[in-house]
Amino acid sequence: MEAIPRGLKGVVVADTELGDVRGEEGFYHYRQYSAPELAEKRSFEDVAHLLIEGSLPGPAQRAGFAAEYRPLRHLPASVVALLPPVAAGCPVPLTCLRTLLSHVAGVEAMPAIVDADAPVLRANLLRLSALAPTLVAAIHRTAQGLELVPPRDDLGEAANYLWMINGEEPDPDRSRALDQYLVLALDHGFNASTFTARVVASTGADAGAALVAALGALSGPRHGGSPSRVLDMFDAIGEPERAEAWITDAVTRGARIMGFGHPVYKTADPRSKMLRGIAEQFGGPLVDFAVEVERTVERVLADLKPGGELHTNVEYYAAVVMHLCGLPCALFTPTFAVSRIVGWGAQVLEQAKDSAIIRPSARYVGPPPPQPVES
Repeated sequence: MEAIPRGLKGVVVADTELGDVRGEEGFYHYRQYSAPELAEKRSFEDVAHLLIEGSLPGPAQRAGFAAEYRPLRHLPASVVALLPPVAAGCPVPLTCLRTLLSHVAGVEAMPAIVDADAPVLRANLLRLSALAPTLVAAIHRTAQGLELVPPRDDLGEAANYLWMINGEEPDPDRSRALDQYLVLALDHGFNASTFTARVVASTGADAGAALVAALGALSGPRHGGSPSRVLDMFDAIGEPERAEAWITDAVTRGARIMGFGHPVYKTADPRSKMLRGIAEQFGGPLVDFAVEVERTVERVLADLKPGGELHTNVEYYAAVVMHLCGLPCALFTPTFAVSRIVGWGAQVLEQAKDSAIIRPSARYVGPPPPQPVES
């Protein structure tokens, strides 16, 4: 009997031009470009253009994409009316985002992918992607009893996001740091949420259905996790002097060390390496503490589990960077989703070109049929 890898691990299910993760090397890319190098040299909107349109924009293309994309950030009136009951009835921002994105796809009559041509599908995906950060900010401010802050068409993605959340002129350094994080989070191979988006797209469902399904997959603790748990771990450790004893106890008990380990990377996560550099540019007690805890974890593991490889993943320093940028912990995972939804959109566009529905098979392992049915 043919062995089936659990969770389809390592099984190739599609061809893609969007990028790849090479875990043994600690490298990943968007199309043919290193993702960290893109984060270093380009803006979020430039890299969104790369994924959606297939190329890095020049000055004219950049201006044209911004002129098309930024006006799509504004909320429809029906969403504004829904915000108070949704935010009051659901304390989890990511769940609220799923609800409101689904609503937008419905009230704006987004057609089934099987009935939409490429320009219509692209327009639907851009609308939902551009609206996501506005929705997250609006959910947050409504839950806090604050007035909504409308988006500004003169600001890039990260600066506008911080503006809508805080209602204050965004700091350029923090805007740039957050923009770099958003670039790093855009896409990352055929993970569970990306695969979910493509499965739903393959059925011909509408763009909203595919993106909302992906959000549902991301909400699972085994996938999206929560970078805020890294800060919870720092709070539990308390002081740098307690780090070694706390981590030794956690490792001995087999407890999970938050922000460490990745199912694909066998080396340091390149996203974490870059985010650590961004954090160190800010400096301060939290950054020093994070670096000390990282060193302590690696030292303790080398002593207790020699030969094992465990490094920080994207969540570890992402939590530090987002905190330094002024984001509340409750918005850490939704902020990740604000970026990844653009990547899902690119995946949906690619999947829409394939007319085959994704329908794998299962191996039956129950009692042999047919069993008699008692009367």
